[in-house]
Amino acid sequence: MKRFTALMLVLCLLLGFTVCGKAEVAQAKKDIVILFTSDVHGSVDNGWTYSGVDVIRKQLIAKGNHVILVDNGDSVQGEPLATMTAGGAIIELMNTLGYDVATIGNHEFDYGMERFMELVEMANFPYISCNLNKARELVFDPYIIKDLDGTKIAFLGITTPWTLRSSTPKYFMDEDGNYIYGFMQGEDGKKLYAAVQKAVDEARAEGADYVIAMAHLGNVAEHAPYTYADVLLNTTGIDVLVDGHSHDLDQVTMKNKAGKQVLRSGCGEKLEAIGYVRITAEGKIGTGLYKWANDENAVEVLGLESMMNEACKKAKEKFSAALAEVVATSTVDLLTRDQATGVRLVRNQETNIGDLCADAYRYISGADLAFVNGGGVRSDLRKGELTREDLFKVHPFGNMLCVCEATGQEILDALEFSVHAWPEEFGGWLCPSGISYEVHIYLDSSVQTDEAGMFVGVNGEYRVKNVYIGDQPLDLNKTYTVASHNYMLQNMGDGYTMFADNVYTQDNVMVDVQVLTTYITEGLGGVIGEEYAEPQERIGFVEEKIQ
Repeated sequence: MKRFTALMLVLCLLLGFTVCGKAEVAQAKKDIVILFTSDVHGSVDNGWTYSGVDVIRKQLIAKGNHVILVDNGDSVQGEPLATMTAGGAIIELMNTLGYDVATIGNHEFDYGMERFMELVEMANFPYISCNLNKARELVFDPYIIKDLDGTKIAFLGITTPWTLRSSTPKYFMDEDGNYIYGFMQGEDGKKLYAAVQKAVDEARAEGADYVIAMAHLGNVAEHAPYTYADVLLNTTGIDVLVDGHSHDLDQVTMKNKAGKQVLRSGCGEKLEAIGYVRITAEGKIGTGLYKWANDENAVEVLGLESMMNEACKKAKEKFSAALAEVVATSTVDLLTRDQATGVRLVRNQETNIGDLCADAYRYISGADLAFVNGGGVRSDLRKGELTREDLFKVHPFGNMLCVCEATGQEILDALEFSVHAWPEEFGGWLCPSGISYEVHIYLDSSVQTDEAGMFVGVNGEYRVKNVYIGDQPLDLNKTYTVASHNYMLQNMGDGYTMFADNVYTQDNVMVDVQVLTTYITEGLGGVIGEEYAEPQERIGFVEEKIQ
């Protein structure tokens, strides 16, 4: 009984009620509360958890409110439960929880357009987007209208045009490499603004009293002219914009094109907060967050009772079955270590598994060259059947594929930093694809690092020589496209400082294990063949200076 009372007190405080157990003052109509989630990234048992969403919604309904539950995208990708089931387990949980509508984030496409459409068919709720189009025809309805006691609320979906950069480009192309899908990109944002305005105007004409924009746009200045502020400054008629993509918790009031105040609300990521929009019976609108700031999730701390507890448990059981699913075969052993000595060769030598992993990044991205750090290749792949769990063990970190533009000099510096510790192991040892080079090991390293071990420069002769991109010598002044993951390229992981401020043509496109899985199942037809029996001679070692 004490536990139940404490739980009710916590929930009442979270939901903003001043006196627990007393009914609110009756109104002629009910208040309408729109609960929204965003950027869950498969983390259904993090933060509030889906059980917390369910309990909060039930409490709101019990207090006499209409409640609508919506999601702003990036729900089906990220954590193993999502990745190993290609989003299917997440859609099933969203169905059980009873979402009313969802819009599309950039990571909804991580498993390809065909799989996304399968997930859409699985969903018991509609997806909406006013700007995702195929051959200039909208793929989904731009909005839907919910009628609650005579109050009509339009929910309007907006998907960031940066999806073409932050997802896999080929997923939006035909077999000839021509883009057939788009997001109303271009013309300094004017196409997007026009698409949003058209949808708003049509919803108003259909009788909508309020327009709630469900957006996956974010607040990152680099993403202009497609941020939420850009859209609101160039449109009219939106009352509230609930947003995702940038993982922020900002609650903003700003003016639209006509000078009218509009509310914008973000709810972070991985259920660290659940956002809400409240429309009172008198027509007042407000936004806010139910935050969860503890390391332990809400079910563990509060003992929440919800149908989602059992649903998540069953989903994890299915996840275990998905991990055991055979997805490919290998005709060769791909090894990270010397089998006799146990030395981790993937951290100071070229290996066949390093070649495979780097090739996967270049295959998915289409970049000129690709690197994977040896420390990010964590397990062998043995000859025979390969399960999803086998592949997950190779890349367990959840790093995201990125592509940046880099000069030949920056690439050479990265190679030189890669070999600076040789013959010692180095987690940042580069496994290459699309590039070959020699390491002149008779030379001492002249790499300079700071006190934190971050690359600063080279103060002497380079150990790395005779570098080729494909069959052409590396041009130090030329710009190339380099694929790797966000840990190394953007976050300077292992000390690689030379790429952090570069232009990114693809940004956080796909999780690492999905990169590898897709390459093996699609690029190699499900079979790792004899071409990977041995390292492919991309790195050569020169022991003596040629006179």
